[in-house]
Amino acid sequence: MTRKSADDPHPSPEPLPLSLLNDHLYCPRRAALKIVEGWRSANQHTNRGDIVHEHADLAGYEVAKGVTLLRALPVWSDRLGLNGKCDIVEQRPDGSLFPVEFKLGKRRQWENDDVQVCAQALCLEEMFGRAVGLGAIYHADSKRRREVAFTPDLRARTAKAIAEIHGLLSAPRLPAAVYREGACEECSLFDVCVPRLTGGPTACAEASARLFRP
Repeated sequence: MTRKSADDPHPSPEPLPLSLLNDHLYCPRRAALKIVEGWRSANQHTNRGDIVHEHADLAGYEVAKGVTLLRALPVWSDRLGLNGKCDIVEQRPDGSLFPVEFKLGKRRQWENDDVQVCAQALCLEEMFGRAVGLGAIYHADSKRRREVAFTPDLRARTAKAIAEIHGLLSAPRLPAAVYREGACEECSLFDVCVPRLTGGPTACAEASARLFRP
């Protein structure tokens, strides 16, 4: 595994956290509030998520039935400008790598979860120089996991989401809020975003833009 030297005359931009992919696909404004303005907050969902990740976040490894489980493995990609960590990476006896992302809720498919674990696979491929074809999402409530194939289509969607996140940093303003009943109320940044105002009628949106314009 190699990383660019600190003395590189053409340093890459500061890498962005992998977790922003999930935020961005849930709501681009949520991701922008975090990465551009530095907002962080907690609610019952983020607190439950911390509990779910508590064991996986303990760095280390163990071997079970010939499979090495690497916990809280730091990963990065200089090419994509990303870094973060994998909850678990299973290293199989044949040397193949299999990232597993822990999530709340029952077993179901969400694009943002699939993209997040695919981005982890892209980082692993760059770091270890080997193909990573499969991963999984482990759902805490149902104690089941769902296998994810890193198809060309999923890889393309992941690359597009990564490019969009990097674009947030050069955008002239934050993405407009799009109020979604239920989904917005569950967001930990609901009181910061105030989507009913910023995503409301044009007059309200324009007033908000003038108020917060630098």
